[in-house]
Amino acid sequence: MDGLNALKKKYLDQIMAASDEAALEDLRLAAIGKKGEVSLKMRELGKMTPEERKRAGPVLNALKNEITSALAARKASLADAALEERLKAEWLDVTLAGRPRSRGSVHPVSQVTEEIVAIFADMGFSVAEGPQIESDWYNFDALNIPPEHPTRTEMDTFYMHRDAGDERVPNVLRTHTSPVQIRHMLAHGAPTRIIAPGRVYRADYDQTHTPMFHQVEGLALDRDISMANLKWTLEEFCRAFFEVENVELRFRASHFPFTEPSAEVDLRCSWDKGQLKVGEGDDWMEILGSGMVHPKVLRAGGIDPEQVQGFAFGIGIDRLAMLKYGIPDLRAFFDCDLRWLRHYGFRALDVPTLRGGLSA
Repeated sequence: MDGLNALKKKYLDQIMAASDEAALEDLRLAAIGKKGEVSLKMRELGKMTPEERKRAGPVLNALKNEITSALAARKASLADAALEERLKAEWLDVTLAGRPRSRGSVHPVSQVTEEIVAIFADMGFSVAEGPQIESDWYNFDALNIPPEHPTRTEMDTFYMHRDAGDERVPNVLRTHTSPVQIRHMLAHGAPTRIIAPGRVYRADYDQTHTPMFHQVEGLALDRDISMANLKWTLEEFCRAFFEVENVELRFRASHFPFTEPSAEVDLRCSWDKGQLKVGEGDDWMEILGSGMVHPKVLRAGGIDPEQVQGFAFGIGIDRLAMLKYGIPDLRAFFDCDLRWLRHYGFRALDVPTLRGGLSA
């Protein structure tokens, strides 16, 4: 095994002089690759006597290990040098002023929802929630909506997919948040005061209607609740929401399957150059539907109508946002146009409070 020292010096010198990883790979193949010089010498061990093999084997293994270690050390050194050069080229002065970041905005629907919650919370109402996919019973039957009612047709309601041959009534995308009232009555009984804000779905689309929109419904149940309590509640809400002292409401007899008696509620207002002014003028604007909860609805909720009565109402959140903040087209709420949101949006820290002003 002559010449091992010369072989060692040859490869160690070349490894130290290698300028990149490609050169190191070539040296690795030449020295310890399958056909490398050190590998070929290790194959000669099989031709030696046991005594010769005992002396030469450790020497060859030590040479292979030393070359391997030298290759790894040189590779790490080249990587460190490359990183150093990269850091010099990518130098950054962290004391420079940062780039201004675009500020996020709260969507008007989210803002108005928070305003509504703040107002009713001050009157002792809590927030109740329920699923957006409802059974036919919760969405229609429990609310005294008869099978022949036009809202139960596929022209007005989104029904979920049903497999061929399945005769069961399919679930629906809820058409109002009234099912939350039924679920809350069954779970908590009476007395109760809740509002149920959330998304609802109906098959309609134009300047003032979208297939998905937002609604808040209210429910108050106790032994001695009357229409007078309903009137006071809605007047106080309008006074706080529109931030005016003078509010006048007009109740018109109407019909809703889930209330009896039922009333549409109009708000006295005027329009000055497209600007809504609440509480003055000779115009009336319909803003919501309301009434005393129908006895059949109370029974569906597990409550005895002979002992308990109450009122309910429903308001469109998107419509309230349009009225209060002068937004002309409901469809723009869902267009995902950042320019629109920057114009109508609210700052994230503008939390509505009755003391500080809802839209301050």
